[in-house]
Amino acid sequence: MTFTRRDFAASMGVALAFQANAASAATSGVFVRAEGKRLIDPSGRRLLLRGINLGNWLEPEGYMFLFDGGPQSAREIESFFNELVGPSEAAKFWKEYRRQYITRADIQFIKQCGMNSVRIPFHYKLFLSGEDEGFRLVDEAVERCRLFGLWVILDMHCAPGGQTGTNIDDSWGYPWLYESPEAQDLTCQVWRRIAQHYRDEPTVIGYDLLNEPVPHFPELHKYNAQLEPLYRRLTRVIREVDQQHLIILEGAQWDSNFEVFGPPFDSKLVYQFHKYWTPPTQEVIQDYLAYRDRYNVPIWLGESGENTDEWIQQFTAVLEKNEVGWCYWPYKKMEKTSCPVSIAKPAHWDEIIAFARMPTGTGMAEKRIAERPSLEHSREALNDFLDKIQFSACTINKGYLHALGL
Repeated sequence: MTFTRRDFAASMGVALAFQANAASAATSGVFVRAEGKRLIDPSGRRLLLRGINLGNWLEPEGYMFLFDGGPQSAREIESFFNELVGPSEAAKFWKEYRRQYITRADIQFIKQCGMNSVRIPFHYKLFLSGEDEGFRLVDEAVERCRLFGLWVILDMHCAPGGQTGTNIDDSWGYPWLYESPEAQDLTCQVWRRIAQHYRDEPTVIGYDLLNEPVPHFPELHKYNAQLEPLYRRLTRVIREVDQQHLIILEGAQWDSNFEVFGPPFDSKLVYQFHKYWTPPTQEVIQDYLAYRDRYNVPIWLGESGENTDEWIQQFTAVLEKNEVGWCYWPYKKMEKTSCPVSIAKPAHWDEIIAFARMPTGTGMAEKRIAERPSLEHSREALNDFLDKIQFSACTINKGYLHALGL
């Protein structure tokens, strides 16, 4: 996809207007707000979010590294890279990875495509007391989004103890968040710290408290009843330091079940749902539309995608027909085209993939040492990966962007 000077000028004009609105909001205390079923921007206009998730940046996921059958969670991937190049080199790799994965060029491209927002999924550990890397990275992203005219939603993808018990929250195979008062206390502490930091930042429009809580596994449905009380507690903690930003709530069963919700308990709530691998039809969103109509609150599709361009096009049309904003998943990943941009496979990556699929554990050390890629190839692979993730090296998927109507 080629952008002309005229496209860039138009994009910058929108960005300057956005900055003026944001500056006014910071001065007057006016942020993006919920007004009945709609979001309203600081200038008083209706805001329909059209955005993309910056997934795999601050919460790595195995499938986006092509590690199917191998490490999937952030912790597993980090452990695997420790084994490949040693903990010291791996730590340096991750610092550079997080610095390079989303840059000014990525944010500018997202805006130039015609989107108006990004959702930033993050791991709670980056925002613990005494740990400032998360703030450094997100502050830089927020500043760039302000420059180019994008709204930001902050999403706790990996909560203390884990809200799902699967790879996506980097948990220990069970959603311990609901069983551990300590994990719940820490979740409150992290959200309070984040809200304190961003309370005066109008480019950030809301806090997405927990990503896809409580899977569909029948044994875990018992935790459905705990979800809204936990949301209420997190909201109270945030409101102690921040009365301005929207609070975004996700339903149970991978954010598909709104039956866990009663009436709204805060005046600035947005209800989010996710939809994957369903028919792209009105029927699959009807329950969420009904909740919106019953309580006169905004709803938002915070994740979807991982599908064909035709499916994306059809589902986007259904969402927009019903005035539902959207945020597809993800912005970039390795090789696959079901995203705006794709990362090419790094040098020696097939060797890395094959090793990733081997049985793990220190009891397998002798066999794994015999089969591992050479240290030289492992280092070359990770160094090349850092080059390949940069926007200038990525491939733009025109069909996907066309499917979004951009």
